[in-house]
Amino acid sequence: MSAAVLAGAAVAAGATMHRTARWIDREFRYGRVLRSVVAAIGIALATSAMAIVLTTGHAHDIAGLFACCATLLLVSVLFIAPYLRRTVSVTLRPRRILAIGAHPDDLELACGATLAKLVDQGHEVHTVVMSHGASGGDEHTRALEARNGSLYLRATTVNVLDFEDTALREHEQGMIAAIERAIRDVRPDVVLTHSAHDQHQDHHAVHQATMRAARQCPSILCYESPSVTRSFSPEFFVDVSTHVDVKVRAIELHRDQRNKPYMTGARARATAAFRGGQARVGFAEGFEVVRLEASAIGEF
Repeated sequence: MSAAVLAGAAVAAGATMHRTARWIDREFRYGRVLRSVVAAIGIALATSAMAIVLTTGHAHDIAGLFACCATLLLVSVLFIAPYLRRTVSVTLRPRRILAIGAHPDDLELACGATLAKLVDQGHEVHTVVMSHGASGGDEHTRALEARNGSLYLRATTVNVLDFEDTALREHEQGMIAAIERAIRDVRPDVVLTHSAHDQHQDHHAVHQATMRAARQCPSILCYESPSVTRSFSPEFFVDVSTHVDVKVRAIELHRDQRNKPYMTGARARATAAFRGGQARVGFAEGFEVVRLEASAIGEF
């Protein structure tokens, strides 16, 4: 029975560890529910196994029954779990999406759920981050977190550049050239970038550079950063109800910025819920349309 106690405790602890939780939320639909159920079963198994050791008579029998039920439930969950696993869909026309951000956490905060959903629908996502974010934290840590965040979303390529943040406007020509190179390499159907209605000077500079570099691209959408102004008015919404938890986990990977008020899961979910209300779905991410070719977006 001591083995059952340890097994139950291990199951409960494993389901609640941050690394395991991130993996479950990315790999499975209804990840939060699945984690809660597994943790509850683990606690029930450990508690009932301990009760078997410590009790006698009728209480001992009841504890044994609970232990059997918990074991059966755990086996059932393990059997069902593969059917809840996120699988990459086969789409008739895979699209290529190029997402461009100013700082290491911008893409995850603004459109992380959309990017994850597009990947799971069989499309290619490529990300470009213009700076290491040295002015807002440790540049080496932030550059690594930028890569980890995009890879968690399953981006095909991640390119973290080292233009000077807080002064990106001074590097406009360099950014235009870098974005043009990315466009030549990726040949995107859709480009995602910062909005013109953003009060952060770096975000606005990246928007302007993207508009010039992507002048021949058929579709450009502008996402919602925490620093957008009241003039931000999305016309295009993506239902991200199945991927909002993936977005939250991707944001959590940016531990260097974890003390910023906009880096919380509650804030990310609240914004997605607000946009979801506008779109008449559970959770959504909103985009302003610069231009949009219908055939370029397919099954967003």
